[in-house]
This record gives sequence, C-alpha cells and structure tokens, in this order.
Amino acid sequence: MQLTRALVFLAAVAILAAAQETSVSGKIADPQGKPIAGAAVMLSSVSGGAVDKAVSDSGGEFHLSTPGPGEYRLTVQASGFANITRSIAASGPVTVDLKFTAVAGQNTQVTVTANVTDNGVENPDPAQRVFVREQILDANPGRPGAPISIPGLPIETASSGIKAPQYFAPGVAGDHGEPIAQYLQVGSYLAPNNLSANAHGNGYSDPNIMIPAVIESVETDGGAFNVREGDHSVDLAATYGFRDHLDPFVTLTGDYRDGDVSTGFSPFGANVRGWVALEASYGNGFLDRLEHRQQYKYNAFRGFDFGRHALTLFGIGYYGQSYVPGLVPIGVPNLHDTIDPRQRDQTHTGELAVNDVWHISGDAELQLSGFFRTYNLSLYSNFGDGLIRQSEFRTVNGENATYVRKLSRHLSIMAGFDYFREAPRRLDLDHYDSNNTAVYGPFQQVTANNVTLNFLTPFVAVDGHIFTWLHYNLGWRHDQIGFDNTDLLTPANSYRLWVGVNSPKATLTAMAPANSPLPTVSFSFGQAFFTNDPRIGTGTMQGTPVSRAHSYQLVAVKSVLGTEFRVTLGHITQEQSLAKIDPDTGLQFDEGPSRNRYATASARRAFRFGFFQATASKADARDLSDGTPIPEAPRTIVDFLGAMERLPFGLHARAEFEEVGRKPLGDGFVSVPVREFRGALARPFANGKLNASVNFLIASGYTGQTTEVLALPGEGEPFERVTGVRLPSYVTASLSYRLGPARH
Repeated sequence: MQLTRALVFLAAVAILAAAQETSVSGKIADPQGKPIAGAAVMLSSVSGGAVDKAVSDSGGEFHLSTPGPGEYRLTVQASGFANITRSIAASGPVTVDLKFTAVAGQNTQVTVTANVTDNGVENPDPAQRVFVREQILDANPGRPGAPISIPGLPIETASSGIKAPQYFAPGVAGDHGEPIAQYLQVGSYLAPNNLSANAHGNGYSDPNIMIPAVIESVETDGGAFNVREGDHSVDLAATYGFRDHLDPFVTLTGDYRDGDVSTGFSPFGANVRGWVALEASYGNGFLDRLEHRQQYKYNAFRGFDFGRHALTLFGIGYYGQSYVPGLVPIGVPNLHDTIDPRQRDQTHTGELAVNDVWHISGDAELQLSGFFRTYNLSLYSNFGDGLIRQSEFRTVNGENATYVRKLSRHLSIMAGFDYFREAPRRLDLDHYDSNNTAVYGPFQQVTANNVTLNFLTPFVAVDGHIFTWLHYNLGWRHDQIGFDNTDLLTPANSYRLWVGVNSPKATLTAMAPANSPLPTVSFSFGQAFFTNDPRIGTGTMQGTPVSRAHSYQLVAVKSVLGTEFRVTLGHITQEQSLAKIDPDTGLQFDEGPSRNRYATASARRAFRFGFFQATASKADARDLSDGTPIPEAPRTIVDFLGAMERLPFGLHARAEFEEVGRKPLGDGFVSVPVREFRGALARPFANGKLNASVNFLIASGYTGQTTEVLALPGEGEPFERVTGVRLPSYVTASLSYRLGPARH
C-alpha cells in the first residue's frame, strides 16, 4: 500500500510539473513563406530581462525555454528585415509561426540573395530573391512597361508596355518566354502566368498586368529543378510575390507627353491582410509616331486567417491599347521611327486566383488552390513584308492540391496534383497583301484555329539532411498533356493527341561551416519541357508537340568581409523540334537540337544606408546540328545595381546600369549593343507623407533587334537587313502622397 501511495504521489508530481513546464518554439519565414535560417530569436520578461536566446535552423525553426508560466516578449531579428516583436502568454508549451512582412527601411529597395542553406521541399533551388519596397526601380522608370527590373535579366519592351515585355536569360532567345516560366504567388500557390500556343509565339507571359507598387518580391530559380514548376521552365522561372498590406498612397508620374496615376490602400484595417490598387496611364512616348497609349490596371488582394486555415484571394483586371512603334532599319538616317504608321495593339485580361493552406498539424499542411483567367489580343503589326493581323481570345483555368509534411529534419515529403486547361479560340493570322500604307486590305487568311491544351500532372518530392552539412532534394513530376487542334481553314490539319512527359529533379547541397574557407556548393540536375505551337499553318506536317530539355547547374556561394560572392554554372540541352509559326508566312520553324552553357558571377554588399550588387554573365548557345550560334540569344550581360538612402539634403538614390552585348541574328548579321542607365533621385517631405522624385533613362541601342527583308522608297528590290526599335532617353517626374499618418 505504501508503495502504491508513493507511486501515485510521484505520478501526481510529474503531472503537475509537466503542466507547469513552459516553452516557446516556432518557425520563422520571409514574406513569401520560405524559412529563414540564422535569425536571432530572443525571449525576455515583461520587465525587459533576457530569458533565453536561440538562432533559427535551416528550416527556420527555433526552441526557447522559460522559467515558468507568465508574460514574455519575443523579438526576432534577421538581416534585411524589420524586427518582429510579439507578446507571449505562456502557461504551457507555446508554438508560434512568425512571418516577416516588411523589409527594413521604408524607403529603400533591398536585394536579398537567398542563402543556399535555405533550401526546402518547396524551394529546392538556391534562388535569387529580390525584395522591393517604396519607390521601386521598375524596368522603365516613370513609364508603363515591365513592373520591375530583375538584376541580371535584361528586358525588352518594344511596344511601350501594352504588348507583353520579355525577359531574357543568358544565351536564351526568349521569344515571348517559351523557355522562361512566370508565376504569380498567391499564398503558397504558384499560379502560372505563361500562355501557351500563342498566336505569335510560345509561352507568352505578361508581367505588365501587375501594378509595380503591389509587388513584394521577385524570386528567380533554374526552373528545371523544382517539381512545382512545369511548362516553359527550361532555362528560368520567375515568381512574383505580393505584399500583405498597402499604406494608402497616390502617385502621379509624367512629363509633357505621358502621364500615369496609381493609388492603393488597405480598406480592411491595419492588421488585416488585404489591399486594392489601381493604375491608369496615357501617353504618346518619345518616338515620332504618336502611340496614343492607354492602360488601366486593377489589382486586389485579400487574406483570411481562421482556425487552421489561411485563405488568400488575388484578382487582376487589365486593359491596354496603343499604336505599336514599329521596327526600323538600323543605320538608315532620317527614317524616324516606323516602317508603317498603321500599326496598333490591344489586349485585355481578367484573373482570379485562390489559395487555402490548411495547417493540419505543426508538421503537416494541405494546400488547395485554383485560378481562372481570360485573355484577348488584337494586334496589327508590320514585320517588313506587309501588314500582319493577329488575334485571339482564350480562357485558362487550373486547380492544385498539395500535401506537405515534415517527418524529421532528415525527411520532408511533398505530393500534389495539378490540373491545367488552356483554350485559345480563333488563333488568327491574316496577311495583308497591300503595301499601301493608306489601306489595310486585301488580306489573306494564313491560320485560323481553335486549340485546347489539357495538363494532368502528379508530382512528388522528398527533402532533408543526410548529414548536418549535406542537404538533398529529390523530385519527380509527370505531365500528361492533351492537344486538341481544330483547324478552321484546313480541316485536314486538325488532330488530337496525348503526350506524356517525365521530369526527374535532384539537388544536392554541401554546406560549409561559417568559419570555413570553403564555399557552400549546390549541384542540381533536372529535366524540363515547353509546349510548342500545335498549329500546322501553311506547313505540311504535324509539328513536335513538346520540346524536352536536360539541365545541370552548379552554384557556389561564399561571404568574405561582409560581401556575398556567388558563381552559377549552367548547361542546358534541348532536343530538335518542329515548332512555332512564322508570323509573316505561317510556316513552321525547325529548331535545335541546341546547347546553352553559361556562367554568372555576382557580388552583393549591404551597407547601413544602402546596398550594391554587380552581376556578369557569359553564355554560349549553339545549334548542335551545324554548330552555328542561336540567333537573338544574348551572349554577354552586365548589370550594376545600387541604392543610397542617406544623401545630403535628405535625398535617396537608386540606379542600375545594364548592358547586353552583341548578339548573333542569323545569316551572318550581328546586333548592336544595348546600354541602359536607369535611376531615380527622391526626396521625402512632411515626415514621409510626401515623396518627390526624378526618374530617368539614358539609353543607346535598339530593342527587338532582328533581321527583316524589306525595301525602302527609292531602294529598288527588297533585301535583308538588321531592324530594331530605337531606345529613347528621357526624364520624368513623380510625386507620391501618403494618405495615412506621417512617418517619424
């Protein structure tokens, strides 16, 4: 009996002690939900005395001990972010998930290159992340166009931002982005921003639908090494993340020929995830041919947190139209800036995306997502051989279910299923035979197709640490792709088929200790693909439905004296394929097999009042069938980006210099180099409520350089020559006013 009483007493004491045991643990993430390693976490008493300290591990996790129940203050610090402070009432074990929502310094642009050790099951590739805040440096400062300049990836906006701008990776021709995938990150969902089988190219992607002020981050990775990224992710994938909150603002930007107004606010409260933003612009540009450009944008974001669910909604509305400035022969004097003044462009889109993250437990979550989009294009363009009319209307929708579970630091699993359907209708290409600039017709129909693409995609990945210093990620996805091509002009060219594509992925990272002279090294292998234009056009045979690629990547990172140095080596091979439709003739292109090798080196240094980053890339891309260089693919890219936040007279400065070297254009022709120096000089007033800035672009060269066969008046027979769209230099002014409380 005595023994029984003793055991009962000891059990009661143990239960009481367990009930009194308190601790604080959790996970730290960046604004896009990716874990942050090396964050300093401190727990203090209400009076300010330190209780416990910790540093987050590679998964962003931490654990702190407390002396007992009570009120505590939790503080988290990480380089490049504003501190997080939380009040904790501990009566037992407490678990908190913390997410940075702001970058340190409200008026600064900070680039944060992701540490190779930050890789996880959802982000296996050592990516570059660019976090942006107020007064971001967009690709065309003060003018509509690409919403942001991604360091080291030049962009061309040959049609004033109405038609989609194009990013270029080293050695990648990137005609409307077929080897470059784009995603809009809505919660944890990567909503695809590529439109396949476009009327004038594969993989058309349009970042111009976003208002620059709503973008929180841009992340780029190798594309081929992430199982969540599929079609078009051969050479590169870019993911745009959005802010959780917008301080109310109104911004006016313009000069004597162009004007732009944008506004945004969070109508749901200061502590609620959500905002609404609007932008309208009108302008004639700096070219002799008046553009009559109009753009209207609507972006909206709303987040709900209830129970174990985090629900995110995102919507886009866009309408744009203009006269597109045309190509001109390079080196011909007094030609002004257009071959044919009849050109025009019009596009509109609407999109709604939703994501629900169900936190089943601290180690498991289920993500349910979907989106619906409409898109329309009506374009009249001159490519040197008469006038071309291209038009289309499409609906796009996709659904996704993804399950993620962390079993231990040695093993995390992710399994999911994607469904994607794209239905372009009336993919029309008409060739106007008349060379008389006063009339459009007569015209000849080249293509008229209804196309449906269906993607059924299961995927799985495992991730973890084999040893403390060795991280692995293995993935596999299978895309079953259905093509339904209905030819409205030549019914005999209609067909249906299904194609299966397997894409294995693998990344292995060896992490050197901080005090080691060795760099951290990551090696990746992956297979990827992009869908080709399924139309036959005026060709004679069915084209290659899918182009496959094999990719290898080596990344080495080392920090020396506060400066991060990074070297990336890439090797990509693509199979031969009969792909794409020539916009002038309706004939198919025969491309590849090809190989692209590139090396990129970068250095980044953050200072107390600014930062500096330099990037240089060298590529060699060739057609392996004859050894000739791939036309229109950039060989050399140099980029310098910097910002200073505390200059005399309260000024803030941001600037970027970008150069794209000579590119082969085919048939022995070579492009002229393109140089752009863009920047902004800003001055806040009234404690930050008012911000005035001067934006500028100093440029030389031509965008959209290619070769065309054409004849100018008095020249006789047409002949091939280099053409392009002249880059103007300009200065604009911007005035932004905050409607909320002044900042101190």
